[in-house]
Amino acid sequence: MKNKNLVALLRSAVIAGNILFVLWGTFNAVKEHFSGTLPEKVSFFGLICLLALNSYFILSAPKEKTKI
Repeated sequence: MKNKNLVALLRSAVIAGNILFVLWGTFNAVKEHFSGTLPEKVSFFGLICLLALNSYFILSAPKEKTKI
């Protein structure tokens, strides 16, 4: 029972961290008027895609088969 609660808490923390990181990066981009170089823009877009994919995989994983 404890492990299931811990896994649920960690899942929520990871997804919240992903969302906060994307919001923080977007806030900085807006603050700088999207004036980054091309490699910076491409890497930020890639990072957003990886974090979204990470969140998707965490949400779609079967909850009862997760083991620690």
